Amino acid sequence: MTQIPPTTAIERAFVKLDEGQLHLRRLPAADPAATPLLLLHASPASSWFMQDFMLALRAAGCLGEIIAPDTLGNGDSVAPAEKDPEIGYFAGSMNRMCAALGLDRVDVYGTHTGARIACELAAAYPDRVRAVILDGITEYDDELRDAVIANYAPSVEPDEYGRHLIWAFNFCRDQALFFPHFMKVPDRRLAVPMPPPQILHRITLDVLKALDTYHKPYIAAFRYRSFERMEQVKAPTLLLKPETELALLNASVATALERLANGHALSTPGDPATKAAAITAFLAENAA
Repeated sequence: MTQIPPTTAIERAFVKLDEGQLHLRRLPAADPAATPLLLLHASPASSWFMQDFMLALRAAGCLGEIIAPDTLGNGDSVAPAEKDPEIGYFAGSMNRMCAALGLDRVDVYGTHTGARIACELAAAYPDRVRAVILDGITEYDDELRDAVIANYAPSVEPDEYGRHLIWAFNFCRDQALFFPHFMKVPDRRLAVPMPPPQILHRITLDVLKALDTYHKPYIAAFRYRSFERMEQVKAPTLLLKPETELALLNASVATALERLANGHALSTPGDPATKAAAITAFLAENAA
């Protein structure tokens, strides 16, 4: 039985891409022969929110290097080079990051916006991706897609009275109350608990840090035709259905399974430890 060494501290680093410096967090490999795992975060956050998950994955037996990049335009990464980038652009940046790091094959996990990027990475670069885990992915109907693209992630300018600071906090808070957050009506009310103030504070900082560009990955995610692109994914794919997830996203799993060549689904609680155990077991059983 493999002995897991004591948890190594999460490190931070930058990788040079054509756009500039991409920021990432990494947990060095406990077994250099094990396949690295990429963790792609949700919008409008950063890899800061992946840290507990990284440690949970290592504790669950994920022994390869674990890498959590900040999406271009989020966190401490440079802005996208394109004015209106699509998910294919962000997937391409992850492929280029892997090449810069010398990673030939990776497993990839993505949540929400990160799930779209993970899906496209597997569809467009099949030789790079060994296995995929998608956590919260769907394709919205045209009416909702158009409304979300127009209203969900507005461009906001700094204000001399600091009103953009209040906007950022309320923007992050409202996402825990309604989906979409700008449709404040009873049938759009979410049944999830409000995040603690410390988490709302941290995600607000991420929005403010990337105020000029936070919306670009968001809009790309809402434009992305997830189900169409899933038909090009050949790698083993696990679709997670956390109890804490939006009902709309969990309901989409059935459609996704119809489109994937090698799809699997698993209902889980939403805590990092349980997700990590499910992912580690899936990779051990399905990835080759």
